[in-house]
Amino acid sequence: MMRGLHKFLLFHVLTCLGQKALGSEIINGEKAQEKSLLYMASVQIDGTHVCGGFLVTEEFVVTAAHCDTEEYGKMSVVLGTHDLKSVNEETMRYDVVKYKHPSFVDIEYGNDIMLLKLSMKAKLSETLKTIKLPSQDEIIKANTKCIVAGWGHNETGGTTVDDLLVVDVSTIDLKVCQEAWHQFTLPANVICAGGYKTKKGFCQGDSGGPLVCNGKAVGIVSFNNSDNCDYPDVPNVYTEISKFLPWIKEILKKKACKVY
Repeated sequence: MMRGLHKFLLFHVLTCLGQKALGSEIINGEKAQEKSLLYMASVQIDGTHVCGGFLVTEEFVVTAAHCDTEEYGKMSVVLGTHDLKSVNEETMRYDVVKYKHPSFVDIEYGNDIMLLKLSMKAKLSETLKTIKLPSQDEIIKANTKCIVAGWGHNETGGTTVDDLLVVDVSTIDLKVCQEAWHQFTLPANVICAGGYKTKKGFCQGDSGGPLVCNGKAVGIVSFNNSDNCDYPDVPNVYTEISKFLPWIKEILKKKACKVY
């Protein structure tokens, strides 16, 4: 009975993550090429994929704060594979300690960023790499060509996928983005890309994954328009990483683990 209840709660949280945002699935993308996007991480609860993430040092993965659903089970991170059916539990799965941004309340208020410290250092190799972060003063101009990847749904109402998918998206001017989201005030420190006047972007299940522009992770998948991924009428929204670099650097220096 307890096991059934646990499964019900986990299903409920996965459904909520899928509907609320928040990024999750890659729409109209393609299977990622081998030996590409080697920084991608699958954030999981009790071995089930719930969010994306990305490796920035041998010890830390970056993801979205709203992915913190560990009350429904144990959180872990899988690194070094594009295929979630092919996971070496001894070498690819890591327990984590969470460092959620202290000002995060909900996605609508911003600060949707969390760092996960791995239980042991990841061994970088031909199948596992880190990705660079932007500089604090780096500006991403509108219409910049970028990519976003994940294991989320590939259609509205679908299910998560086993093979990593990737799609190209272009950034959108923040004023244009806010006008499109006219009934909702965007939080501070966000980037908009994909979803608007296109059929490409993220959907439920890709939350926490990186928006990669010019080879750097400049954004974190945060939210889209409810669970509509077929004909999005508003841009997809990402946390702008450059605005959080002082906090990120402070966390990266920590040796003692403390949960926020």
